[in-house]
Amino acid sequence: MLVHHPERIQKVLAQAGVASRREVETWIKAGRISVNGKQARLGDRITPADKVRLDGELLRFGQTKPRKVRLLAYHKPIGEVCTRKDEKGRETVFAALPPLNQGRWINIGRLDINTSGLLLFTNDGDLANKLMHPSGEFTREYAVRVLGEVSKEALKKLLEGVTLEDGRARFDSIHDGGGRGANHWYHVTLHEGRNREVRRLWESQGVTISRLIRVRFGPCTLPRDLRPGHYRELDRTEINQLLNTVEH
Repeated sequence: MLVHHPERIQKVLAQAGVASRREVETWIKAGRISVNGKQARLGDRITPADKVRLDGELLRFGQTKPRKVRLLAYHKPIGEVCTRKDEKGRETVFAALPPLNQGRWINIGRLDINTSGLLLFTNDGDLANKLMHPSGEFTREYAVRVLGEVSKEALKKLLEGVTLEDGRARFDSIHDGGGRGANHWYHVTLHEGRNREVRRLWESQGVTISRLIRVRFGPCTLPRDLRPGHYRELDRTEINQLLNTVEH
């Protein structure tokens, strides 16, 4: 008979592919999770035998590890939001994803409603947590279309660092992508994923962004033939490449 030792609730639910540890912690703080009829607390330890509910709905996690780690590369279009349900009735990024027999798709980071491009999803909450954790310092690359000329002084400041409302921030690199007329393209990289950070950095220099596309997250790039609103499942080689990046 298999004996399960009690483990922290956020770890058990993450391993079962319910959500990332961070998301589970947010649910607990908001009072949305109960264990055996009692409101959950952050220090609670559980086993798969416990009755865990999210907003009153029973969560199924008898198997503590997904059968295999799966990863999707999704081309998020402008206009979709990174929530499972939207109170305003807007399209969500989860609507086009394939169904899972067990667990749920977990988005690795977010893109705001006006940003398109690469968004990764996994069925493994632990992996999602590692990929989103600041210590991972995964490089994010964006293609940015701006209106008008950007001075050399502004570009220098964006590389050296500027003070935003949540602290200092900067781009790791900026490459000129050319352009015609009022529109000009740049490719920028940074290694953190603060809320709307790319937009806020450019706006700090009075620059208006007319298009923003994430083209890379760590070793994963947006496939050129992947149309907006469509996904592609990563193969075992690509998944192992990403797992190796996490482990080192």
